[in-house]
Amino acid sequence: MLRSLRSRPVSALFLPLAFTLAASCQSSRAPAPPPARAAVSTAVASAPSPPSSLGSWPSFRGPGASGVAEGQGLPDAWSAAGRENLAWSVEVPGLAHSSPIVWGDRLFVTTAVNPEGNPEFRPGLYGDGTGAADISLAHKFEVLAFDKKSGRLLWQQTAFDGVPRAGRHIKSTYANPTPSTNGKVLLAYFCSEGLYAYSLDGKLLWQKDLGVVDNGAYNFPGLHWGCASSPLLWHDKVFVQVDSSGDDFLVALDAQSGRELWRVARDEMPSWASPNLFEGPSGAELVTNAPNRIRGYDPETGQELWQLGPSSDITAPTPVFTRDRIVVASGRRPVKPIYVLRPGSRGDLTLPEGQASSAQVLWSKLGKGPYMPTPLAYGPYLYTLSNDGFLDCYELESGAEIYRERIPHRGAGFSASPVAADGKLYLSSEDGDVFVVRAGPTFELLATNPMGEALMATPAISEGTLYLRGRSHLFAVRSQGAATATGATASR
Repeated sequence: MLRSLRSRPVSALFLPLAFTLAASCQSSRAPAPPPARAAVSTAVASAPSPPSSLGSWPSFRGPGASGVAEGQGLPDAWSAAGRENLAWSVEVPGLAHSSPIVWGDRLFVTTAVNPEGNPEFRPGLYGDGTGAADISLAHKFEVLAFDKKSGRLLWQQTAFDGVPRAGRHIKSTYANPTPSTNGKVLLAYFCSEGLYAYSLDGKLLWQKDLGVVDNGAYNFPGLHWGCASSPLLWHDKVFVQVDSSGDDFLVALDAQSGRELWRVARDEMPSWASPNLFEGPSGAELVTNAPNRIRGYDPETGQELWQLGPSSDITAPTPVFTRDRIVVASGRRPVKPIYVLRPGSRGDLTLPEGQASSAQVLWSKLGKGPYMPTPLAYGPYLYTLSNDGFLDCYELESGAEIYRERIPHRGAGFSASPVAADGKLYLSSEDGDVFVVRAGPTFELLATNPMGEALMATPAISEGTLYLRGRSHLFAVRSQGAATATGATASR
């Protein structure tokens, strides 16, 4: 039975001040020239390239952004302070909300380092549009590689050293997009500061300037929000979705050289969602989430295959898939849609007014979509998590509402997306707590695990370890006695 709980009202002026968004006061400073060549890398420890993709979590929320990894044996409870089930922790310089990724035995993160060493940052549920004051300071935009078993720093590369070309909000960062890898190339996207491709040993392979990505509020041009859409690697192609206050486009690049393969213009408002790619019997579909239209493209040519509306004026969640379903959602009022689509559709899929389904749209709901966290399709259920902490469970096949429960957070809410393993959901809050919830039709909170600092980034899971990125540290959570546990603390 649906538990009918009313979420607390959110101001109409509430801005998406979470890990995927950034806002700043308008700057009269002219855009800087294109990023200079990346600085020389700092090799901290040498190690051979990862031999295989075993245990890899290669992009935002893992393979296909599914957020799911089975057979992990993760603990329900742990303690960052007491070090129970904590394999290691390591301090990471700077400020970033990009998520960690894993390939083989390596874990990769990006960050932006403020030279003053104490970047302004305030998590929580609020609508203050205050911009960070460090817009005029030169930053180091960095890529770091760690040994995932011990937390040892392997190498560190400064991609760009200079003044940011666009601002950020006090709740956001200059390093929001999550890196991506296919085991051959590692992509780090710093929005206006460029797209950088490295070998997994830290060698710069190529870089691409995509211009100043000035994501402004759709109804407040004086506010300038940074970008957050993460690059997508598929076979030998890189896809980047750029929906901004200026030119909007979707571009495909050659992963080995950075050569532009195709670019299609888009009539859009700013979006912070990452593209995703569905592969099934009907073919491959590159799916984008944006305010004006949700769209599917042919990834080989950039040809638009289908489009769908209405959507929210602000979009952040990434499209996700099951074997035979495409799920797209967003949470800006009043539309706040959830759409579950049939792959292989063509043309305009927009439903007639008052209609909730069709041959192409299997089911939909308005007023239900999540604002920041990406939905989680796990087993026969679809889970959505709202910024203010309501977890909704739906039957994936029919859209039937199973439950709505409020996660007992301490007030700051949620920006990170949920992940799942072995019948459990892991929800990271801005208060710094990780809630473990049993998956299935009955809500059951199994544990609440404090990490001691804000959690804005989505976790990674690899070979029995949950990797959490906090405000200042990376944490490796693993059941005590696991073969790879070290019990040591790494620091920088």
